[in-house]
Amino acid sequence: MIKSATICDLQFDNVAKNVDHYGTDNRQRTSSVRQVERQFTTVSIRFSCSKQYTRNLDVSQFQTTRSYFLQFSWSLVILLTGLTGIANAEPKKITTVEGITEYRLDNGLQVLLYPDASSPKVTVNLTVFVGSRHEGYGEAGMAHLLEHMLFKGTPTHQKIPKLLQERGASFNGTTSLDRTNYYETFNASDDNLEFALKLEADRMMNSSIRGEDLQSEMTVVRNEFERGENSPSRILMQRMRGLAFEWHNYGKSTIGNRSDIERVPIPSLRAFYRKYYQPDNAMVVIAGKFDTGKALQYVQKYFGAIPAPERKLPTTYTIEPAQDGERAVTLRRVGDINLVAVSYHIPAGPHPDFAAVDALGYILAIEPAGRLYKSMIETRKVTAMYGGSSPQHDPGLLSMLVEVPKEGTPLKEVQE
Repeated sequence: MIKSATICDLQFDNVAKNVDHYGTDNRQRTSSVRQVERQFTTVSIRFSCSKQYTRNLDVSQFQTTRSYFLQFSWSLVILLTGLTGIANAEPKKITTVEGITEYRLDNGLQVLLYPDASSPKVTVNLTVFVGSRHEGYGEAGMAHLLEHMLFKGTPTHQKIPKLLQERGASFNGTTSLDRTNYYETFNASDDNLEFALKLEADRMMNSSIRGEDLQSEMTVVRNEFERGENSPSRILMQRMRGLAFEWHNYGKSTIGNRSDIERVPIPSLRAFYRKYYQPDNAMVVIAGKFDTGKALQYVQKYFGAIPAPERKLPTTYTIEPAQDGERAVTLRRVGDINLVAVSYHIPAGPHPDFAAVDALGYILAIEPAGRLYKSMIETRKVTAMYGGSSPQHDPGLLSMLVEVPKEGTPLKEVQE
C-alpha cells in the first residue's frame, strides 16, 4: 500500500511577529493573613499558606520592654499591609467581546467568563501555555507527560479522577503544540464551581510529581504512543510535519520520542512543571450557568493567593525558513486503504490573514457543502476527507487528507 503526501508552500507577506504571553517565576507560596488576635501580652498570627498547611507564630515572649514591643508592632503592621493587599485585591476587568469578559489578576492570571443562564452545566477550564513547542533536547513529550501526572493528585486533593467522579463530572486534559489544558463539567452549583477552582489552583502549583506515579502512568502513556504508531493517518501527518518544519518544534510530535518519555528523570520533570505552571502563564475559563460575582470571588480566593513568580520565562524565537520548493514524502504500510494528503504553510493565529485561511479550510472540506467534499466524496473518488487548520502561536499548516480504496481511483488522479 502506498500513502503519499505532498507539501506545498503558501506564501504570505508581512507575517506579524508574535508576542509571548509570558512573564515571570518562583515556586514559593505566599501566605495571606486570615486572623489576627491581639492581647497585651500575646500576639498570635494565623497564616493560611496556599491551602496546604497552617503556620502559627507565637510571640508571647515579646513581653520585654515597651520599645521592643513597639518595634515588633511596626514590623507586624508592615507584614499585614503587604499580605492583606494580596488577599483584598480584585480581578481587573479588561474587556468584553460577544458575551465573553476578560479579567486579570495581579499575579498575571488571565480569566475569561462566559455565563449562560440557559445551561444546566458549568465548565471550568485551566489552560497552561506550554506545549511541545517549548520542549528542549531530551524533553520530547514532557508537556504531555505532565498532563497525565497532574491527575495523580496533590497533598490536598489525592486521587483526582475519583474526586471528580464522585461529583458526577465529565473531565479530561489535552496537550497540543502551544498549550496544555484541563477541564471539568458539573451540574451547575456554587459548591461545584468552588470545588473546581480550588482543585485547579491546587494542582497547578502543588502536584506531587512522584517517581512511583510516573512508573504507574507510563503504561498508559506508552499505550497512547503505540496507538499513534499503529495509525497510518497519524504517522503520515507526522511525517509531513517533520518535512514541513526542519527547525521549528512544530515538526515534532506532541506525544514525544519514546526514549525521552521512558527515561525522563523525575527532577527534570519537576523543573519543567515549576517553570511553566505559574499564574502568569495560565488562563482560567468559566462557562455555563454561574454567578459572576461568586466566580470572581472564588478565582481571587484560590488563584489570587498564588504569588506572581520572580522568574522570567524565555520566549521561543525559532523561525522556520521559507520553503524552497515542493516537498513530498511516501509512507508504505500494509493495509487496504490508501491515503493522500497535502499541507500548506500558513500564518500564525494572531496574523490578520489567518481568519481568511481558516475560512478557506471550511470552504474546501466541510460536509456537505465543501468544494473538495462535493468533487471527491459525492463523486465517490474517495471514501473520507479530513481537513482544516488550527490557530497556532507561530506559523503553522493547513492540511487536507483523503482516504482512497485500494482498488479505487488511481492515486495520481486524486493527487492532482
